[in-house]
Amino acid sequence: MLEKIKESTEFLRSRGIIDPVAGIILGTGLGGLTAKIENAIEIDYRDIPHFPVATVEGHAGKLIYGDFGNRKIVAMKGRFHYYEGFIAEQVTLPVRVLKYLGIKSLFLSNAAGGVNPDFRIGDIMIITDHINLLPNPLIGHNDDRIGARFPDMSEAYDKILIDKAVEIAQKHNIRVLKGVYLSTTGPTFETPAEYKYFRTIGADSVGMSTTPEVITARHMKLPCFAVSVITDLGVEGKIEYTTHESVQIEAAKTESRMTTIMTDLIATV
Repeated sequence: MLEKIKESTEFLRSRGIIDPVAGIILGTGLGGLTAKIENAIEIDYRDIPHFPVATVEGHAGKLIYGDFGNRKIVAMKGRFHYYEGFIAEQVTLPVRVLKYLGIKSLFLSNAAGGVNPDFRIGDIMIITDHINLLPNPLIGHNDDRIGARFPDMSEAYDKILIDKAVEIAQKHNIRVLKGVYLSTTGPTFETPAEYKYFRTIGADSVGMSTTPEVITARHMKLPCFAVSVITDLGVEGKIEYTTHESVQIEAAKTESRMTTIMTDLIATV
């Protein structure tokens, strides 16, 4: 795997992606944040050696490098999911490439269903911990040159970045919540019984991504910060018919607030 990582990394460096300080992975309906990147270099995933190609609407499939929050960053406009048929190495390869490009922190977002009864559609939830119900991306041979066989996950999400994000939100009068994110394989949205179960075991939001990327990042000791944008509710009495299109619409409504938090937060790293 290391050889693939290095080939992808060298290709991107040859295209002008040099020493980014932060990486961003953007979820469904949230790719518009990349419009804030100045002096941008855009590269299609299909042109990057060993990268899979995103197949989901709302995931454009581009790597974008440039100036954001007074920092050089590289953003993934679109991510990969197990439900698309990709294996763990394909889902997480981009995270490893971002690390080898030189990023010091990884920032992630996702669209998620809220199972906490205090949540509202349009809320931004800062992820403080997660429950991973997807296949663990570290199963299989471990390359000690990349990371330890048994990485610690006691602080999957960086507490310093979380505290800074809360301060930024307060400064801009943006409502933010904190909670536990749970990931499933998808692609089906959850049944009422599943929502209830997920809440019972400690989840506040539910989605189909993010945890494999965070596990992979922590394997390489990359600090992570992640948010869920609550696009629908999995709370008894509030469950409504959900489609991918409705999720994209609600995520887009929240994008400007999330961009404000991310911009100010990345400026601190």
